[in-house]
Amino acid sequence: MTEDLYWDDAIPGTQCTTPGVTVTEAMVNAYAELTGDFTPVHMDEEYAKTTPFGTRVAHGLLGLSLADGLKTRAGYRFVPGMSLGWEWAFKLPIKLGDTVHVKFRVGTKREAKRPGWGILTLPSDLINQHGEIVQTGEHRLMIPRRPTA
Repeated sequence: MTEDLYWDDAIPGTQCTTPGVTVTEAMVNAYAELTGDFTPVHMDEEYAKTTPFGTRVAHGLLGLSLADGLKTRAGYRFVPGMSLGWEWAFKLPIKLGDTVHVKFRVGTKREAKRPGWGILTLPSDLINQHGEIVQTGEHRLMIPRRPTA
């Protein structure tokens, strides 16, 4: 297992690709139960066939949630800190059976006003098995600095 990195260890420009995950019907159904979003394009195949997607698709926010979770399984990851927010765009649908992974990089790095912390931006793409970017954006994180002895 790779050791989690502190803010001090982050090198702008460093890139990483996460493992992938296949989006299943069970995942979409569980997300609907969790959030209460039972919109037919996510839940009803017959209805979804009448939409431009032609089939059921995953909730957009399920894709963002997967992107966030996949980053925690990457070989390049950080000591847990605080999420400061996301800027995120939905480009293409995620269909049941799609396998997605995240490609991200360390964008910017600056010291935080809070002593002992630093801020990173991680520009990220959620990519399907066809190499298409289905979602894209940037995650801002406050990460602990390496403790001094």
